[in-house]
Amino acid sequence: MAGNQAVNTNPPNAAEHLSAHGSDWLWAAFSLITLCLLVVTCVTFMRPRGTRLFHQIAIIVLTTSSIAYFSMASDLGAAPAHVEFRGDGGDPTRQVWYVRYIQWFINFPLLLLELLLATGLSLSDIMTTLFMGIVLVVSGLVGALVHSTYKWGYYTFGCSALLYIWYVLLWHAPHTTFAAGGVVRRGYYLAACYLAFMLITYPVCWACAEGANVISVTSEMIWYGILDCLAGPIFLALFLWELRSVDYNAFGLHSGKFVDHGASEKTAPAPTGQQAA
Repeated sequence: MAGNQAVNTNPPNAAEHLSAHGSDWLWAAFSLITLCLLVVTCVTFMRPRGTRLFHQIAIIVLTTSSIAYFSMASDLGAAPAHVEFRGDGGDPTRQVWYVRYIQWFINFPLLLLELLLATGLSLSDIMTTLFMGIVLVVSGLVGALVHSTYKWGYYTFGCSALLYIWYVLLWHAPHTTFAAGGVVRRGYYLAACYLAFMLITYPVCWACAEGANVISVTSEMIWYGILDCLAGPIFLALFLWELRSVDYNAFGLHSGKFVDHGASEKTAPAPTGQQAA
């Protein structure tokens, strides 16, 4: 089995570690995510130029997830950390998968950006929401590496950032003007409610795994793996399907290249009374 080979080739570095069965599950998740990446890539190149932004964000997200799950399935990308609770004969070490947090650090803001670009939110509101997504991920990583009860302080910071994200996704953004009209608004509501529901389950898993050490590393991998597949490939498929027939010109996402603007300026008539150079 691939799991046995990975664990034997890359021995665990903590007392509580990934099992061979957990590695097998991660290889299955890696295969699913990579397959979705190949499909999205093919679909992206089939679309006309100028209508690929949301698909290209999906490519970045799925590529990052594929690399992360390849690493975790290979039993790589983890650091030993002492646990606070449920230690038999002292405080044993537990594998904390920093490669997963790197994945979230890249992907979570991009998933929020994918959603919020379809709304009428200002750039400052979008940037603040993306920053809160980074706060959520970094707080989880630091809290997972802290041995004492102070880890729950970082957990509180992360949950507070998540409350702000929920406010933006479910209240502030829906009350803006959607440039593409009711079709995008309906798709946004569906995708935003789905993502918001998925986000509430991540702190629960963290509290049971890295936080209180209630579940094993293998159970943690299965739980997080299901969430990542639902919040990654499944969410992106749902969102991109809702946008399949939307006119991208309505979003106002124009190129910022000088040559593009220069071409339009050449065709524009000169102001009255101004001589040509």
